[in-house]
Amino acid sequence: MNQDLKIEGVLLTMLDARTNLGLQVIEEVKKYFQDKVYKTVIPRNVRLSEAPSHGEPIIIYDPKSRGAEVYLDLAKEVVANG
Repeated sequence: MNQDLKIEGVLLTMLDARTNLGLQVIEEVKKYFQDKVYKTVIPRNVRLSEAPSHGEPIIIYDPKSRGAEVYLDLAKEVVANG
């Protein structure tokens, strides 16, 4: 393994924060990775699931969907973190 690799950030995806399991996952990941966890969370989203089968990124397939919005939020967060 490359010893020079470092974790830039941890992204929670396909998460349903309405469930106890989802909340537990968030808690455990934040406890272990602390400030490495991105604030943006990618939820389960039908439009996100459909986009690849149409051969398009979500931002093209349905730019007004919640999935597109959160990926744009993630991009802004990554850029802001440098």
